[in-house]
Amino acid sequence: MLDKLLITGAAGGLGTLLRGRLFHVATSVRLSDMVDIGAAGENEEILRCDLSDRAAVAALVEGCDGILHLGGVSVEKSFDEILPANLVGVYNLYEAARASGLPRILFASSNHTIGYYTQDTHLDADVPLRPDGLYGVSKCFGEAVASLYHDKFGQETAIVRIGSCFPEPRDHRMLSTWMSPDDFVSLIDCVFRAPRLGCPVIWGVSDNDSRWWDNSAAAFIGWRPKDNSDVFRQKIDAAMARPAADAPDAVYQGGKFTAEPIHRS
Repeated sequence: MLDKLLITGAAGGLGTLLRGRLFHVATSVRLSDMVDIGAAGENEEILRCDLSDRAAVAALVEGCDGILHLGGVSVEKSFDEILPANLVGVYNLYEAARASGLPRILFASSNHTIGYYTQDTHLDADVPLRPDGLYGVSKCFGEAVASLYHDKFGQETAIVRIGSCFPEPRDHRMLSTWMSPDDFVSLIDCVFRAPRLGCPVIWGVSDNDSRWWDNSAAAFIGWRPKDNSDVFRQKIDAAMARPAADAPDAVYQGGKFTAEPIHRS
């Protein structure tokens, strides 16, 4: 068990889903975001931090023996909006980790690093990147930094390409990309308990019947997702029409992100 787990982006959607659910992973949790997170609970510590502030990130990482990096812009925006947290912030985080004894990191990457693959293509962890926007490009950068710091310094990172982590899938595409919060919690546990990690790419997806991604290369960490989006299929079919066959949501793994313009500042 870790002594102190840092969670960046703790006020975001994933951070909110996970808060209070990781005390079997770490004795105490340090929560961080740029915005208010509320009052600290038992065995919680809260530090506000701008990831683009190198000194602040160094202080944030100090004393932590594990990092769950969820922080940053999580939707398509202009490059100027993505740059501070998703590029500068990732560099700052890895430099801080290097200076603080190389605490193991789970880096929340995204399916949008490979969003231009079509939905009839099944992917393993070694496929070339095909980002579907600037947000996806920023996650490609983060994956590259994780790989560099592993090869150069021995920094262990689980690169988790998250599909869609919500209590339930929200549309037909998410029947393939959905990862349940319970499965994410179990993945986090496996990442920080594994005797050896290295720097694997792990697809963040539950045991869905229609999933597109092959996690066999990461089987050594012992993660076995248990949930299956198919239990929600009838509910989604009743709630909305299937997308047209030529709609981005039906063609590309990145869905509507492939139809986003390049946003200008």
